Amino acid sequence: MNPRTPFIASRFFRPGIIGPVLLILLWSVAHSAHWVNPTLLPGPMETFSAFIQSVTDGSLWADFIRTVLRTVYSFLIAAIIGIPLGIIIGSNTVIYRSVEFIIDFFRSTPATALFPLFLLIFGIGEESKIAIAAFSACLVVLFNVAYGVMNAHQTRILAAKVMGASRWRILRDVLLYESLPQTFIGLRLGVSYSLVVIIVAEMFIGSSTGMGHRIIDAQQVYNLAEMYSSIIVTGCIGYIINLFFLFFERHFIKWSGK
Repeated sequence: MNPRTPFIASRFFRPGIIGPVLLILLWSVAHSAHWVNPTLLPGPMETFSAFIQSVTDGSLWADFIRTVLRTVYSFLIAAIIGIPLGIIIGSNTVIYRSVEFIIDFFRSTPATALFPLFLLIFGIGEESKIAIAAFSACLVVLFNVAYGVMNAHQTRILAAKVMGASRWRILRDVLLYESLPQTFIGLRLGVSYSLVVIIVAEMFIGSSTGMGHRIIDAQQVYNLAEMYSSIIVTGCIGYIINLFFLFFERHFIKWSGK
């Protein structure tokens, strides 16, 4: 046997593909064995064909782009507001204790319960979808940033004080960097919250575009292959975004935990 064969095989085989392969196999068996009514659960090939058809005719791209843009807009708003506020709140115990109840209360409140309030304030246009998603994500980002600042290594803070660093220098050069690992956790959670809320908003808040609208529209006309393919695309959006943040976290925050 060629000694390079195991090496070549290892390049094309990764443990990460085991899960998707097993899921597709289970899906195929469930469809073929009629564990679920085939009308309600189309097979993988039928679903994949629906996906290819939607890509070919271009109907998928408009909804895909709208969902991604809404998610990005809401996440950027959440990050721009949440990171500075988190640093300020986390660097002062008195401020944190004063607003802790408010943060935890709204962070624990389901975003869908706040839909009527945001509809009254922003109407049924784009603003309400982006605003509710940004609000939900902002609380997650803010909480994690504040937590990261509050749990910074005290020895490094004391060392900076001993060397005569001002409060601003400590905040900028010590607390900011110390909070970055927890900040990235908050950002990953925040973008996931943004995507989830955007999808739900597209389903139920007067939207004519977006993956959420596409999913609910396919369900209403009983085009289940299209519905499942849209759900899979939506899941892939979240998964790819998560991988993107993990890449930056691993390559730019190498001091985490040290």
